[in-house]
Amino acid sequence: MSLTLYGAILSPYVRKTRVQLAEQALDYELVAVDPFNQPDWYAEVNPLRRVPALKTADGTLADSAIIAQYLHDSFPGSNLYGSTPSEAAKVRWLEKFADYELAPLATFTVFRNRLLNPLHGKDCDEVAVQQALEQGLPPLFAYLEQQLESKHWFLGEQFSVADIAVGSQLINLAHGGQLIDELQWPNLSSLLSKLSSRQSVSALLPGEHQLVGKLRELAAKRQAS
Repeated sequence: MSLTLYGAILSPYVRKTRVQLAEQALDYELVAVDPFNQPDWYAEVNPLRRVPALKTADGTLADSAIIAQYLHDSFPGSNLYGSTPSEAAKVRWLEKFADYELAPLATFTVFRNRLLNPLHGKDCDEVAVQQALEQGLPPLFAYLEQQLESKHWFLGEQFSVADIAVGSQLINLAHGGQLIDELQWPNLSSLLSKLSSRQSVSALLPGEHQLVGKLRELAAKRQAS
């Protein structure tokens, strides 16, 4: 089956889908769509004009969680939702936790302010960034630290969409210049390290780091001019 993924590689939601596609050994074409400068035709792919979207032989899907479930249900391969209904529910809960609780702070506050705002000629709201880092994120990290409980992954030895979703937000936090404190959050720090070393993720990171570097250079030139 031919699969086409639309999105930007630094989007944590696009990254989540790309990692799952790699874990399930599924070939796909990546069509770059800039969330801030979308082509007019993208509204036909996703009427909400968000990334990612996935085109399949049966039609087009939007929302990374919906896409994740579709890929799991439609293709054999890696089981990324656990072995029991309880495990599957835990994976979906942690995915939602990452998408709706971590994302507003890690991606839409730290990453956006530190990397994207300067690129678009906007000021970095460092006050908002520090509030996210000092007040917003610590209780969320504490909850995730407890959920890991020194396990290898959130489901123990079973790698899952939960690890991909949470890790994708932590990668964006790192792209925004903020690493996880390994002394305060050892389980989360370990999760990010193991995820980054996994082939499905490590294959993506060089391209992401290269793009982050280019964006920082462009932002610096814009601010200097």
